[in-house]
Amino acid sequence: MDKQYFVLEFAHSVEGRAKRITVTYRSLLIVLGIFAVLSLSAFGMVSSYLRMSWQVANYNELRADFDRLRNRYQDLQRVSRQHSQQMASLETLASEMTVAYGIKRPAEPLVSVRSAPLTPSVKESLAEYNFLKAASYGGLSHRSPYTWQLHSQPSLWPVNGSVRSSFGTRSDPFSGEGIFHSGIDIATPFGSEVHATADGVVISTNWVNGYGRLLIIDHGNGLQTYYAHLARFLVVPGEEVRGNESVALSGSSGRSTGPHVHYEVRLAGTPVNPYKYMTRSLPFLAKVAKPAGSDFGL
Repeated sequence: MDKQYFVLEFAHSVEGRAKRITVTYRSLLIVLGIFAVLSLSAFGMVSSYLRMSWQVANYNELRADFDRLRNRYQDLQRVSRQHSQQMASLETLASEMTVAYGIKRPAEPLVSVRSAPLTPSVKESLAEYNFLKAASYGGLSHRSPYTWQLHSQPSLWPVNGSVRSSFGTRSDPFSGEGIFHSGIDIATPFGSEVHATADGVVISTNWVNGYGRLLIIDHGNGLQTYYAHLARFLVVPGEEVRGNESVALSGSSGRSTGPHVHYEVRLAGTPVNPYKYMTRSLPFLAKVAKPAGSDFGL
């Protein structure tokens, strides 16, 4: 039985000789199959590349949306935290005012003599221990209770300068948005001496985000003072300091736009207005020329 095939003839233009190539159907089918396989492979690779490119573009878009949502969430957390501090500060101030003017006195629980235990509880023991620890700062313990209470109140000015940003709601110098300012900013030349505003014990000298170099002094009875954006510490944690003693040098570390000192007074961890303490003594400070911006940062 004869096999069916194709005959291809190639004629030489000069010599006139012809060359025949015989191609069977089977060979032709094999060539066509290989071409189809290669075409399908190329199409699959191109489609896979296009699909991967689309997925990468979609992933980048989702990643950008995620980053925007995360930044928004962090902003909302910051605003919520500021509002919580502001509300706690207002509640503390309201309680102090009502007690001071006799509008409302703190309620005292009635305890029956028979039901009162003869030995103090763990909570009472801890409270008494904290009070004794706060009331006996080594070299300060020889003072009378009234004198100790007087000198442990942060009534002095922390630095030689003038107030450029007050306590409460203000406009953020970086974003322009309204934020709660938990202290006051006092403008002062770089490297000025920063003074402790009352007797106390240094409990922290660290770098804190936003605050920069932050010094914290504990004055007992839940009172603490914060000194931020410092250039250098002059004391170490655990050191006892007296009012008006130099504890640091002013600077512009952290979230700041110029040399100044961010000063806070905290009562039981809640920021309160430092003015009610600072107004008890006249500022010994010389006014400083107002810089380009009225607000310096945190």
